[in-house]
Amino acid sequence: MTERFLSCTVPLELAGQRLDQALACLFPDYSRSRLKQWIEAGRVSVDGQVRRPRDLLKGGERIKLQPAASKQESCQPQDIPLNLVFEDEHLIVIDKPAGLVVHPAAGHADGTLVNALLHHAPELAALPRAGIVHRLDKDTSGLLVVAKTLTAHKSLVEQLQARRVKREYLALVQGRLIAGGTIDAPIGRHPTDRKRFAVVEGGKEAITHYRVAAPFPHHTLLQVTLETGRTHQIRVHLAYLGFPLVGDPQYGRLRLPPGASAETVAALRGFKRQALHAAQLGLCHPESGQEMRWQSPLPEDLRQLLQTLQADPAAASLRA
Repeated sequence: MTERFLSCTVPLELAGQRLDQALACLFPDYSRSRLKQWIEAGRVSVDGQVRRPRDLLKGGERIKLQPAASKQESCQPQDIPLNLVFEDEHLIVIDKPAGLVVHPAAGHADGTLVNALLHHAPELAALPRAGIVHRLDKDTSGLLVVAKTLTAHKSLVEQLQARRVKREYLALVQGRLIAGGTIDAPIGRHPTDRKRFAVVEGGKEAITHYRVAAPFPHHTLLQVTLETGRTHQIRVHLAYLGFPLVGDPQYGRLRLPPGASAETVAALRGFKRQALHAAQLGLCHPESGQEMRWQSPLPEDLRQLLQTLQADPAAASLRA
């Protein structure tokens, strides 16, 4: 893989700072320890000269950084089809299908979204996590944004931290909710199952808003928006509320409604993923500053399930 370089000029306000301290300000997407390792490895030059982490800067110097590819960034490009909703020189917005893993991990060394992105845009290898600033679970479908430059990456991370990225999901839950609300409950690792997350004391702040989009006799379609982005947040919070997602064996179990038609029972048994879809995404374009928003239609499997629930005789009595 071709080596890539990042460069910038040291602003005068950083005059007098150590090189490692200044780099942490200039390249905030990388950790301080990682930047220090690169300085010591000779991957950072100041006006063409290799310097030490403790060397002081005067301001105005030209910094050149040669990031070392991480294990994540060095995975192989693969020609995997992508549903591109939007792309320019700064951003890519993808409509991810259910079943596609985002990042390589144990059991999924390849065939991931990262592999597909590196084939589509090889320059992403120089960015942290191949430009991906937020994630969707393997079996969650919908919209996901990817940065194509370090500047765009920094902007998107800051927008996420400031809670300016708007993410709206459609979630089909077991049980009938009659009103919306907010779940404000901290999330951390499950105390006994490290593969799961749970609402736990001392966990990270997690806030989820929900409202009813469509009621069914024994299910509810919800519109869900996030203030925070914890791992499995929607799945954990809705299960904590007592309304787990349809098809989510990790945080719930299948409940077959009494009196449901054979078609409804078959549809519920056959839905093998959590019924969660990232339907809308809004953000401020990192270069132009323009407010942008995208929508993703319901995937076919979830659309068919909703049609089946709507056609159930019990649903007709609800409409009456």
